[in-house]
Amino acid sequence: MRPGLTTLSEDEGLFRDSVFEFADREIRPHVREMDEQAHIPRQLIDRLFALGVMGIEVPEAQGGAGAEFFHAVLAVEALSRVDPSIGVLVDVQNTLVVNALLRWGSEDLQARYLPTLAAASIGAYALSEAGSGSDAFALATRAAEGGDGYVLTGRKLWITNAAEADLFIIFATIDPEAGHRGITAFVVERDFAGFTVGRKEDKLGIRASSTCELLLEECRVPRANVLGEVGKGYKVAIETLNEGRIGIGAQMIGLAQGALDHALRYTRERKQFGRSIAEFQAVQFQLARAATELEAARLTVYNAARLRDSRQPFLKEAAMCKLFSSEVAERVASLAVNLYGGYGFVKDYPVEKLYRDAKIGQIYEGTSNLQLQTIAKQILA
Repeated sequence: MRPGLTTLSEDEGLFRDSVFEFADREIRPHVREMDEQAHIPRQLIDRLFALGVMGIEVPEAQGGAGAEFFHAVLAVEALSRVDPSIGVLVDVQNTLVVNALLRWGSEDLQARYLPTLAAASIGAYALSEAGSGSDAFALATRAAEGGDGYVLTGRKLWITNAAEADLFIIFATIDPEAGHRGITAFVVERDFAGFTVGRKEDKLGIRASSTCELLLEECRVPRANVLGEVGKGYKVAIETLNEGRIGIGAQMIGLAQGALDHALRYTRERKQFGRSIAEFQAVQFQLARAATELEAARLTVYNAARLRDSRQPFLKEAAMCKLFSSEVAERVASLAVNLYGGYGFVKDYPVEKLYRDAKIGQIYEGTSNLQLQTIAKQILA
């Protein structure tokens, strides 16, 4: 008998449950404080490393868990059910930074950086610029050959994990006239001369997750720190982001599940007209629709992740899962606020924060319009 598409193996189920139990015990008591202070305490980050979720696909020989991409998706989902800020910290680490190094890094780069990423160091992925958002390859950051490496000059914006990161994957162009064929990826350490983490953004949601600008003022990067081939950075960026979008899908279904959990609990407890509001058919129907949409979103995310792990094409499915799960997350979080009534509009209750957190899902790692464009190209090809 074939299992359901969302049925997990024993190993997968135990892993997901252990991550959620950790989040419920260690993260939940600090969610509001982290949101207000826009900060993740280092001791909590250290506990995430000890849990083993910061290097999920890093081989065991290099200190990681040696697990599959799907495990990273499960971890992001479970953490985001409690706090999407922690979810995206772990997501960027695994689906973008570690993934890019595993796929494109030389043996030297992997040996130098994967063990520390699994043990203690946070990574960030720097593609976006002021004039390079949806048009990701309109890069202004330049890389000029100099000495035994390259000199990078430019400014990056909206870089997740930047405040905490020790390692950055930075995209720059070595030849503006070559268009996307001039783009190259570089691995930059935080203490490289000429590199500075700049202003931290004051955001609507996922406030504990840092989002900063990066300043490169003749930052010298050794030739050995080129990630992939010179001039092939566009391939690194596109293919890594395709997988990263599945991670954002996982963040969004985790967020939606957390919002639905709160809504179910509150509607059972809240009494109006002598009975719980969960007994009213209008409320039941809204909850049923939310649960149905969440289940459908989870199916799209899990399917895309399974396709990726089985090395089958997943470009369309990754775009679909990000598009749909981000819309579902916003709708479910909005419903939770509505069902809480006036309580849902104040910070003393958890759903207000989840509603703010949900909005970013339709913006970063490719807007919803870009996902629609990708899907359309695939189905019309």
